[in-house]
Amino acid sequence: MADVAVLDRVTLESGATLAPVEVAYTDVGPRAAPVVYILHALTGDAEAVDWWETLVGPGRAVDTDRFRVICANLLGGCRGTTGPSSIDPATGEPYGLGFPLVSVRDLVTVHRALLAQLGVARVHALVGGSLGGMQALQWALDFPDEVERAALICASARLNAQNIAFTKVAREAIMQRGGMDVARMMAHVTYLSVEGMQIKFSRLRRDDARPMSFESDFEVEHYLDHQARVFLERFDPLTYVYLSRAMDYFDPFAAHSGTPSTRFLLVSFDSDWRFGSEHSVAIERELRARSAAVERHEVRSPWGHDSFLLDVPEYHRHVRELLSA
Repeated sequence: MADVAVLDRVTLESGATLAPVEVAYTDVGPRAAPVVYILHALTGDAEAVDWWETLVGPGRAVDTDRFRVICANLLGGCRGTTGPSSIDPATGEPYGLGFPLVSVRDLVTVHRALLAQLGVARVHALVGGSLGGMQALQWALDFPDEVERAALICASARLNAQNIAFTKVAREAIMQRGGMDVARMMAHVTYLSVEGMQIKFSRLRRDDARPMSFESDFEVEHYLDHQARVFLERFDPLTYVYLSRAMDYFDPFAAHSGTPSTRFLLVSFDSDWRFGSEHSVAIERELRARSAAVERHEVRSPWGHDSFLLDVPEYHRHVRELLSA
C-alpha cells in the first residue's frame, strides 16, 4: 500500500505552480541500505514490487533485501499523486485540462522533493524503463552528484516522428471521442513485436466454427479487448494525455554539454520497434561525447517493448551487475 507525502509547493519548468502536491510512493527494504529509486513508465504507478515483480523484490536484480527501494507515482498521475483528476484548491473541482502541462524535468523535480522529505540526498541507482529511463537520464544530467549510477531500459532521449505520430493518434482518440480503450489497444500493438504476437496468438480463433462477423473473433482481438477493459478500470485518460505529451517534448541533450559523473547502463531489445536500439545508440553517442561512463547492451527477446517488464535473464543480469559493482 502506497504512502502519501505532501509537498507545499512545486514550481514547474513553465513557471506555473501547484500547491499543494500529493505524492503517492512506496518505500521497501532496509532503511540503512543504499537507495535504488524506481522510475515508472507511462501507465505505471508507485507499486513497483507488483508491476515490475520480475525485476524488483527479494532476490531479484533490484533486491529488496539488499537495497532500500523507493518508487513514486508520477506528477500528473492518477494513482495517488496530484494530476488532472485531482481537486484544484482554487475551484473545488477537478483540474481536468486546467492542469498545467508538465515536462520530464518537472517529474524529476517532484521525485527529488520527495527524497528530500525522506532525508535521502544521493541514490545508489536510478532504474527506469521507457518513460522511466527518460526520467533517469534527465535527473542524471541535471544533478549528477545525486545519482551514482543509472539504468535506462529501452529508453529514448528524443522521440522520432513515428513515436510522436502514435501518441498524437492516441490523444486524439481520447480527447475527441473519449476513446481511451482505442488508445490503449493501439499502444499495446506498438509494445509487442511481430514475432511476439505470432508466438502468443498466431491466427488462432476463439471458435473456428463461428461465421464471419465484425465482433472480436481472433485471439489477438480478445487480448486487445481485455487490455482496454482492464486499463479503463484503473487509469485516468487525462493522465495518459499529459504524460505522453511530456514524452513528445523530451530532448535533454539540447541543453547539456558538461560531463555527467553518473555511471550509465543502457539496455535495448532487438525486437523493440517503439524505442528500438537506435534510441540507445543515440543516447550512448551523446553520453560518450560528454566523456560519461556508459555501457550499452542489445538483448535478444521476442517480446518487443514489453520486454522490460518480463523475465528476460540477460537483461536482468546486466541490471544486477550494475547495482552490485
